[in-house]
Amino acid sequence: MDEMSNTYRFLPHIPEPKRTNEWIHEIKQLVNLHNQDNISRTMAYQKFFLLHPEIKWSFLASMVSRNAGWNMTDLKGDIFTRLLHPATRDDLFMTYERANWSIFQDAFPQLLLYHYSTSYKKKMFHLFKEFHISSFMEEEWNRYWVERDDHRLVHSLIINEQNLIQGPVIEHEVFKKRVFGSTLFFIEDHLHFSSVLFPTLEGELLGASVHGFRKIENRILLGNKLFAILFHPDHHSSFLNFSLQVEHTGSRRDYEQFCKGILQTSTPMLHEVYDDVPHHWKTHTDWSINKKMNKDWYKEQGLPHGIELTKWFFNKQRQLEKVANVKDGLKKIWKKDRKKKRPTP
Repeated sequence: MDEMSNTYRFLPHIPEPKRTNEWIHEIKQLVNLHNQDNISRTMAYQKFFLLHPEIKWSFLASMVSRNAGWNMTDLKGDIFTRLLHPATRDDLFMTYERANWSIFQDAFPQLLLYHYSTSYKKKMFHLFKEFHISSFMEEEWNRYWVERDDHRLVHSLIINEQNLIQGPVIEHEVFKKRVFGSTLFFIEDHLHFSSVLFPTLEGELLGASVHGFRKIENRILLGNKLFAILFHPDHHSSFLNFSLQVEHTGSRRDYEQFCKGILQTSTPMLHEVYDDVPHHWKTHTDWSINKKMNKDWYKEQGLPHGIELTKWFFNKQRQLEKVANVKDGLKKIWKKDRKKKRPTP
C-alpha cells in the first residue's frame, strides 16, 4: 500500500470562503467523511500525520486507534465468543466505538482548522467554539501557534481527550453499569489485559498497559508513556514503517503475520463483522471550565521499563484461551448432569 502517494490528496484544497458558516460546513463535511468507523478514523489520523509530522499526537492517535480496532474484532474472535455472552460483547464494542467516535469528533476539527490555518497563514482557532471544542484546547492551539512546543501540544491533546470521554463514556450510566462495573472488567483491569501494542515488521510488540482504567490520571499517564515509546529515536522509525506498509483491517493478523512461533488468533477483519454505527451528541459541555489542571499531566516521560510485550502479551492470550476452554468443559459437564437429572417420561 503506497500511503505517501495518497497523502496529498487526503485533504482537499478549499478556496478561502468569505463567510464563517461556509468554513463550518466544509469542516463538518470532512469530519463526517472520516468518522465512519475505526478503519476510516485510523487512516485519517495517519494521513494527517504524514501531511503534518509536527503534530505528533496524530500519529499517536492512529496507533492507539489500531489497537481499538483489534480489541473490537477480538469480541468476534474464537476466544471471546466462548467467554462472553453476545449482549456483553455488544456492550464492550459500543464502549470502544463510542469513545473512539467521540475523540475523533472533537479532535479532527482541531486538526483540520490547524491545516487550513497553515494553508492561509492565519489562525482559525476562534472557530473551535462552533465545534464545541473546549476553551482549554483553543488556548493551547493559540499557544502552539506562537511557541511551537510540539510536546506540550501532545500532552494537551491527551489531557483533552481523556477528560472529554470521562462523562459521556466512562461515567455514562449504561457503560458504567454494564461494562466498567462488571466482574469481567475488574478481572481484565487487574490482570492488565488492557494493553496498547505498537507492532514492528520484525515481529516485536512494544507498548504499555493501563491499570485503573476509569481514573483520568491513569489514562493520561498511559498516553504520555505511549507518546514517549512511539517517538523514542530507537523505535520510532520501526513503528512508522509498520504503519506505512501494513493496511489497518482491524484483525490482529495485521501484526501476527510477522510474529514467529506464536499461535495466531482468529480475529476477523472489522468490515467483515461490524456495520457503521450512527452517533450524535446529546449535550455539549466544556469540561475545562470547572476542571483544575494537574501539573503532573504535563510531566515528560522517559522510556518506560518493560516495554517489550511480545512474550507477555501472547502468554496473556494463552491464559484467556485456557479460561475459555475451562468454561467450555464446565458447560459440557453441566449439560451432562442436567441430562441425567431429567425425569424419565
